[in-house]
Amino acid sequence: QSLSARLGLVRGLDLAQASRVTYHPLINFFNWMLAEIAIAACDLAEVLGMAIGINLLFPQVSLLMGVCITVLDSFVLLYLLNKGIKKLEAFIISLVALIGLSFLIQLIIANPSPNEIVTGLIPNIKNNEALLIAIGIIGATVMPHNLYLHSSLVQSRKFEKTPVEIKKAIKYNTLDSAIALNLALFVNAAILILAAAAFFKNGKNEVTEIQDAHQLLEPMLGNTLAPILFALALIAAGQSSTVTGTLAGQVVMEGYLNLRIQPWVRRLTTRLIAIVPAFITILFFGERATGQLLIFSQVVLSLQLGFAVIPLIHFVSNK
Repeated sequence: QSLSARLGLVRGLDLAQASRVTYHPLINFFNWMLAEIAIAACDLAEVLGMAIGINLLFPQVSLLMGVCITVLDSFVLLYLLNKGIKKLEAFIISLVALIGLSFLIQLIIANPSPNEIVTGLIPNIKNNEALLIAIGIIGATVMPHNLYLHSSLVQSRKFEKTPVEIKKAIKYNTLDSAIALNLALFVNAAILILAAAAFFKNGKNEVTEIQDAHQLLEPMLGNTLAPILFALALIAAGQSSTVTGTLAGQVVMEGYLNLRIQPWVRRLTTRLIAIVPAFITILFFGERATGQLLIFSQVVLSLQLGFAVIPLIHFVSNK
């Protein structure tokens, strides 16, 4: 993320634009396609997460109906985009705060052992399934399209283009990223600790679906608030990622193809691409298959990381 900020601040180009002026058109087309796949995979996770969240809060709304409702959140986003970047940032911060607060309250209710939390920070892979989930967590936290977006957004900050001011801008942006990613670390850790404290400790080792987790939270933690907070956090997570996905999509398309389309067209196209696999999975494989599709979408994101990181390192190591 700090390299991404350097590229935008020093060179005045985002990652997609820098690729367009440096690489062969064929390589750029290939990289553009991969970036679009990453954005669609991210959107797929948001669609499923939000649909599950709506279904958990309102059981009378089926998962398929929830998937259809997620189209409407696109318009909320476009409304906020028209209100300006500050309103959008405030919206994202409040959503992230809601997610963090939800899991913090659930952690307090679960009351995990501090010694076991510290031991859990030592990385270890028990089996192939754990490895798959670990790869998914990387993709879910450091999304490849965020590198494109970050290198573009840092340019919107007002600062003088002098070496001293550029250095200062790099320092503050790196600090900004460090805080944001540590908050992401906290949320991811909270989810894993909560799962271990509520389920594993009580002998429930086969919790494979989000719906199972939601149903078990109340009897395990003995509190009606926990499952509601869990569902709200799911919806908030979907909303906050939708914002970055839409903005990144605009940056990627403009940078690689020099093509600018209306934000609402871009938003709806991405959302419809994401809805199709979600719809097909639920129709043919049932609601229980959504968990596997969610993990798969995040693994796809993780596999795309190299195609964004390698060009980024190439550009910032060029004097």
